[in-house]
Amino acid sequence: MWFWWFMFVCDLLIPILMIISGRIMWKHPPQKINGILGYRTTRSMKNKDTWEFAHNYCGKLWWKTGFMLLIPSAIIHFPFYNRTETEIGIIGSILCTMQCVVMIVPIFLTEQALKRTFTDEGIRK
Repeated sequence: MWFWWFMFVCDLLIPILMIISGRIMWKHPPQKINGILGYRTTRSMKNKDTWEFAHNYCGKLWWKTGFMLLIPSAIIHFPFYNRTETEIGIIGSILCTMQCVVMIVPIFLTEQALKRTFTDEGIRK
């Protein structure tokens, strides 16, 4: 049973981190454009306006997506409560992989939104 609990907690880490990180990016983005902390892409680092837009947009997406992943991630584990460690490990690995893929999707959506909203020079359209 300990392995089930371990995998259960591990598989909830990604959605919880998305919720926390999304909220921080959305409500408290880094004040200065930097290459160390924050949403750092070439398009988002053009100027202060693109920087704030990217953090706001991606932060909201991660926050919403984290909540949408949290409940299904928890529910998926319950049918495997009395299964073998191998089965629990396989399900946990598949779930973690799917969560990582879902975590990356908002980055592409944010880049598309930046492209729609700003010119290549970083000026609002």
